[in-house]
Amino acid sequence: MFRRCTEDLVQHGVAALGELYDLAAPRLLRFAAAITRSDEDAEDALQWAFVRIACQPQRLAAAEHPWRYFLRVVRNEAVTILQRRGPVSRSEFLPESEWHDPPLIDELETADRVRSALQRLPASQAEVVALKIWEEMTFAEIAGILGESPNTVASRYRYALEKLSHHLQHLHPDVRRTSKAVGGV
Repeated sequence: MFRRCTEDLVQHGVAALGELYDLAAPRLLRFAAAITRSDEDAEDALQWAFVRIACQPQRLAAAEHPWRYFLRVVRNEAVTILQRRGPVSRSEFLPESEWHDPPLIDELETADRVRSALQRLPASQAEVVALKIWEEMTFAEIAGILGESPNTVASRYRYALEKLSHHLQHLHPDVRRTSKAVGGV
């Protein structure tokens, strides 16, 4: 489906961009947010990535793995935004004392807590988690996108799961059990 959308983009130009956006934007936005830690910056990264793709659709269509290529474009745009923004101050993150709230019951609250815990991870670990869990990629595939070795990617994933398990230990017992089963932590 994604490859067909990329080919349509080459053949029909920006008129076919809407379908590609509808297909890919939610997943790409989630990935960009894992890197930038900001919904606004993630939206900007996504917008710039789509502009880049719209200007040179043949590069996306010619890629051996168009989806991985698009993820790489989004990642590059997110990193560029972070570089322009400058260093992140510690005050942007919640103090550790706020990590240990009482157990949550509501699923939406739980999802917010998980999202918040992901935002506390270093960006290099959060992007690996996003690609591994949400995009269901192998460590080798992630390594190709990030330009890192598969062992480095696997280590980042393992460390991220350990941190997430620690940050989320006060959630409902089923959530803790699931995180341990997924990460082997």
